[in-house]
Amino acid sequence: MNILGLSSYPVEAAATRYRLTQFVGPLADRGITLTNRPFLDSKAFEMLYQRRALPYTALALLKLGLRRLKDLTLLRRSDAVLVQREAMIFGPPLIEWLVVRVFKRPMVLDLDDATYVAYTSPTYGKLGKALKWFRKTDDLIRWANVVTCGNRAIAEYAETKGALTRIIPTVVDTDLFVPKPRPSNGPLVLGWIGTHSTFPYLREIFPVLQELAKTHHFKLRIVGAGTNAVNVLGVDVENLDWKLEREVQDFQSFDIGLYPIDPSLYAENWAAGKSGFKAIQYMAVGIPFVAAPVGAMAEIGETGVTHFQATDKDEWLRALERLLSDPQLRQTMGESGRRHVVEHYSLSDQADKLASALHEAMDQRKAS
Repeated sequence: MNILGLSSYPVEAAATRYRLTQFVGPLADRGITLTNRPFLDSKAFEMLYQRRALPYTALALLKLGLRRLKDLTLLRRSDAVLVQREAMIFGPPLIEWLVVRVFKRPMVLDLDDATYVAYTSPTYGKLGKALKWFRKTDDLIRWANVVTCGNRAIAEYAETKGALTRIIPTVVDTDLFVPKPRPSNGPLVLGWIGTHSTFPYLREIFPVLQELAKTHHFKLRIVGAGTNAVNVLGVDVENLDWKLEREVQDFQSFDIGLYPIDPSLYAENWAAGKSGFKAIQYMAVGIPFVAAPVGAMAEIGETGVTHFQATDKDEWLRALERLLSDPQLRQTMGESGRRHVVEHYSLSDQADKLASALHEAMDQRKAS
């Protein structure tokens, strides 16, 4: 079976890297050839959320839109299409309509975020909201033969639109994401990795970290905030740009992971659609973490065994104090998290699910 993958973003984006690219090898072992064609190239992705680069981005989007149309020539040797979120990041679902209605190819839609929830872009404001064309996700759900979903909340939404859904959590290759001994000297490292859009979640717990720093010595390592100026009064902050080649090492450098999610900062349904991927990454490298039990995060791991949950500032403070004060607890929790990921979130199991979903889509098309 030959599958054409259409992703919004290049490999630098986690959604493309972990929902498509890492499955190329495992699917090949199952007799399925996946060829992925991202809409944005690496340069356009790097410049996308920089307002000063708006003229470059506008021109790039036009060129990339034409390139996307050329990608349709690959359908001649493709049995089905796997769309990760959307074929293009702006405008109506023209490409997907052509795939389904004109070229008559079965389509699997992969949703790892609640892309059906409209929000105002912090970079482009109402203009970005208009160009994004949020309502197209509902069309894509209706047109898809199967919708693969990152968590139960997304699956439940897709099912209200009549979709056949399969839940495939976002996972890592546990042969690459492995525990690594951390140096015994120096301060403990509280770590967070994210993007400019999720950084506001971390900022909400800065008061907790300020209070914590009055009694505990630690370093706060932030990766991918998208801003050069991060200051937390009384806290030793290391602010790093995100780099693909350093991703695993950054996770391995933490002693304790941070996973705050505040639904009040964006649309509540958007937060509920988050797939809890950061928790799986923390557990894979064998570190304990504290997380807000929002969306899929409420179902991932075992509270008190692999991690702590925190719903307010007092709970955040108590959980972090326990982990900072107890090295044995950190080790035990980290080991439990590692076992949990290996047992419940293996790449091989998810590859089986994806292969099955692709076969289901093909069977549906043949039967219609």
